[in-house]
Amino acid sequence: MIGLAPLALVAGFFVTALLYAAVGFGGGSTYAALLVLSGLDYRLLPLLALACNIVVVAGSTVRFARAQITPWRGALLMTALAAPAALLGGLTPIAQNTFMLLLGASLLLTGITMLLPVELGAEAQPTRMARHMPLVAAPLGYLAGLVGIGGGIFLAPLLHLTRWRDARAIAATASLFILVNSAFGLVGQMLKHGPGLFGQAIHGGLPLLLAVAVGGQIGSLLAVRFLPQRLIRWLTAALVIWVGARLLLGL
Repeated sequence: MIGLAPLALVAGFFVTALLYAAVGFGGGSTYAALLVLSGLDYRLLPLLALACNIVVVAGSTVRFARAQITPWRGALLMTALAAPAALLGGLTPIAQNTFMLLLGASLLLTGITMLLPVELGAEAQPTRMARHMPLVAAPLGYLAGLVGIGGGIFLAPLLHLTRWRDARAIAATASLFILVNSAFGLVGQMLKHGPGLFGQAIHGGLPLLLAVAVGGQIGSLLAVRFLPQRLIRWLTAALVIWVGARLLLGL
């Protein structure tokens, strides 16, 4: 049971939360992948990963809102379209091998997109695709609910590539997107597996929840005061690609 999680797993969750929080994400994709590598029952993975997501991004969402950074009209539209799809994804039965394949492939793709250059200073001139970003919200929400993540790690690279808004507004949007999708996806997972399995995941995962709470706070502090965003993105991408490759090679 993960209540007796080895120190390496707790450390992995701490580092993941630190890196992801520094770029405005929750880390759910890598939490789930690390739990797969630990040998945990795959039915528990989305429950614990989504709970960790909520812990990490709740504070970020509030901070962005208080600082009046969140572009509410666009952020709420995409989140409203994605949330019901995340619930549906959480309710959808999925075989273990299919789950691992989707998670590993999505991690690899996400890691690669995080390495793509972003044109700084071009935020005032969105591409033609920027206005169509709400169209991708529902598919991303469904995929997020299916594999037990918040989906912001899929959405944010697309928003950057299309120069939808400036970097801080995109981070604020991703945080809200992750928070709401994680909540809806968690409800779907609970309805699918029952509250008993959720209680088992949370009870056994308390050390991991504490690790991401501390790591998330430190990551936010480092992003604001110390580490350059480009370095943080590269470190996060390297972690995501390594974990995704490990998952796919293990199939």
